[in-house]
Amino acid sequence: MTSIDDLSKVTLDEGVLRITISTAANGTSLDDEGLVQGAQALETVGNDIGSILLVGEGANFCAGGNVRAFAAAPDRGEYVAEVARVFHVFVRALDAATAPVVAGVHGWAAGAGMSLVCLADVAIGGTGTKLRPAYPSIGFTPDGGMSWTLPRIVGVARAREILLNDSVIGGDEAVRLGILTRLVGDDEVQEEAARLARALANGPSTSYSGIKALLRSSRTNSLAEQLDAEAASIALAANSPIGREGVDAFVDKRRPDFTSAKHAR
Repeated sequence: MTSIDDLSKVTLDEGVLRITISTAANGTSLDDEGLVQGAQALETVGNDIGSILLVGEGANFCAGGNVRAFAAAPDRGEYVAEVARVFHVFVRALDAATAPVVAGVHGWAAGAGMSLVCLADVAIGGTGTKLRPAYPSIGFTPDGGMSWTLPRIVGVARAREILLNDSVIGGDEAVRLGILTRLVGDDEVQEEAARLARALANGPSTSYSGIKALLRSSRTNSLAEQLDAEAASIALAANSPIGREGVDAFVDKRRPDFTSAKHAR
């Protein structure tokens, strides 16, 4: 199995799995190598991470797919189908992850970049951050789950309007709609996203994984089924080392030590 140390676009430090999804090359378009390595890393580390941090290394978080490569392909449909397949392997791995996903969204998040923002649990943007579906501008349709995630974030009617109009969404509007979590200064986005990822990595990891599991099951459960799932989950949490530490710390009026609790038997 591939070691994290062998991957150039992925690092694991202080419990934070950092995945580079774009670079300055090719106009900060989606980086296939980063996606493949990210999926490999998520499979390799499993539950041994505390958080996942998505970053772009260039002027933008991600400006979308490499349109010049699309144009140069002998069979564009075949080429784009393979791009989508690789992208969706990563999307599925990211969606299945039990750890919180943080995105540091600076500059543009367009096309596939906006799809990744919509997949994040927490997305930190800058005052100059802009998002755009971008697919209609080249006559394409969404990938990366945007047609599934966006309606669940902003509502079906607003998602329809954003996608059909290929709307450019500024940072303030993205926060209001719930696509971005909050804004910081443009030069603080990466630092703040990394700080948050580290804080989450040191938090109550089994609580986070339980919350994400419940949110995932709520996609298809009835209310009655979800209530049963919540009851089972909270009972399991109460007997877990992290749950016991959280309750004991509350009673003792002290700050909980979740990091030590993670290693308790």
